[in-house]
Amino acid sequence: MNAAYLHLPVALIFAPALLSVINRIKALFAGRTGPPLLQPYYDLAKLLKKGAVYSRTTTWVFRMNPIIGLSAVLVALAFIPFAGSVAVLATKGDIFILAYVLGLARFFLIIAALDAGSSFEGMGASREAQFSALTEPAFLVGLAAVSRATGGLSLSEMYGALSFQTWMSIGPIVLLVAAAFLIVLLTENARIPVDDPNTHLELTMIHEVMVLDYSGPDLAMIFYASALKLWIFGSLLVGLVLPIHGANLWLDALAAYGGMVIMAVCVGVIESCMARLRLLRIPQLLVAASSLSILAFLLLLR
Repeated sequence: MNAAYLHLPVALIFAPALLSVINRIKALFAGRTGPPLLQPYYDLAKLLKKGAVYSRTTTWVFRMNPIIGLSAVLVALAFIPFAGSVAVLATKGDIFILAYVLGLARFFLIIAALDAGSSFEGMGASREAQFSALTEPAFLVGLAAVSRATGGLSLSEMYGALSFQTWMSIGPIVLLVAAAFLIVLLTENARIPVDDPNTHLELTMIHEVMVLDYSGPDLAMIFYASALKLWIFGSLLVGLVLPIHGANLWLDALAAYGGMVIMAVCVGVIESCMARLRLLRIPQLLVAASSLSILAFLLLLR
């Protein structure tokens, strides 16, 4: 049995639970009880029961964005290997397909924000475009470094070749890529210190300001796509840090899911211990992530 076929339904069901773990960790640091673990599912169910309201200034772009965004993330999820197994849509050079599919979702999110005709949403779209342009080099060069280290030309080959022996031989290089991927994860999922998913101050919002005009099922699709996106980048980070490929599929899967929970806990700790960076400092952080990936790639060339 291919673990990838186990990964897909589990990811579709439990991706919103990662948000619950993050929120509970943040509540623990703040001395609060926090929301129930099933709160993201309650929110999705509540939004699906409501109707959608559209501004008369919007076009089909605004209405199609949630559908295209969720579809793109679902396709991207099928390229992600799990527990050393071959992904459902594994192919040569799928790292570029993954980047472009996620870029397609971001593109429609940006133009849909502009389509709303709101100055605030246009401001958030501008920031999203700037930060994504600085994030992609760190992500792609980091994957190129992993490809160079393993000799694989697809995500499944690359992550299937990773092992604890890789850590023993080129541990510092893998650590550099993992640090870059962590920054990419926080940026792509609008987490602190890059963005605050809970803020309602228009002048500081990035992702949330672009979806202010969405409601009902459309907002539910955007929220669910965000949870799946966190699962995608979390899987890439966990697969790099914990390359567990044993003989038992279920033990490997259990270890990988445990790594996902640890990843969510780490994100919650980061958000509890750090403040949101000033907007002028965020490009410096993203350039640092690219520098880490480039350094790792250059060390592999020597």
